[in-house]
Amino acid sequence: MKGAEAIDVEAGGLRGRMYASRASSAVPPESAAQPVAPEPIAGAATGAPATVVLVHGIGVSHRYLARLHQVLARTVDTISIDLPGFGSAPHPDRQLTVADHGAFIHDVLDRAGVGRRVLVGHSMGAQFVLEAALQRPEQVPHVVLMGPVVDVRNRTVLRQMLALTKDALLHETPGSNAVVFSDYLRCGPRWYLKQLRVMMSYRTEDRIRRLNPPVMVLRGASDPIATGEWCRVLARRAPAGKLVEVPGCGHVVQYTGTVQVADAITAFAGLPGSGTAHEALNRH
Repeated sequence: MKGAEAIDVEAGGLRGRMYASRASSAVPPESAAQPVAPEPIAGAATGAPATVVLVHGIGVSHRYLARLHQVLARTVDTISIDLPGFGSAPHPDRQLTVADHGAFIHDVLDRAGVGRRVLVGHSMGAQFVLEAALQRPEQVPHVVLMGPVVDVRNRTVLRQMLALTKDALLHETPGSNAVVFSDYLRCGPRWYLKQLRVMMSYRTEDRIRRLNPPVMVLRGASDPIATGEWCRVLARRAPAGKLVEVPGCGHVVQYTGTVQVADAITAFAGLPGSGTAHEALNRH
């Protein structure tokens, strides 16, 4: 990823990769984010802004989050994580639960010296960050669920595949499709199917009821996977929930609506940024 330091990470016998950038607000917006220095990454000092942590969904990697990462890193410390078995990370020798992924996220951030962490997860990554926030709410001031799964009305593999196909054909760009489907090939069918079973059995709609930190449910307004009705249910069930929709975007909203998504995240979490998403945040 351009402008980010790639760091191999390990915790609990599991291996992944972290891509970290220091906030580069002192340089012109068109400049690349500065790589993170070897010292503790961010957020450890009292009163320091929280670090934004981006977590991918099933089958994919940091690559489809790279555009969002680079925009956010202009003003806030930003980390993307490739979880075990995804991207270039080796496949574990056992199936991992959503809770396992949540614990891995915290463990590698702790080792990197990260303090408070705004967790942002996309698709199945929304399950991972939700579970991570439930594990350590005191370290997570805000949670963002982008295109969360699994919609209760589409809780079969066939319905999920049909919605994914519809999204790819009608609502994504050739660029976003190329990144996503090339990552699927790297992931491989065996690990993908193992994690698919985990994804389908996780009850996001129940777990979100226990989430104390404020949560923003964010979706592309045309997303057939994370539908409007489903996302409204999640936002209502969260103790402190809010829904934001980005017009003209499908499931991979962070790739096709990058600036709007970055605006929404920084405004919601009270982080440095353009702040132009405040009006959108009032829609729910």
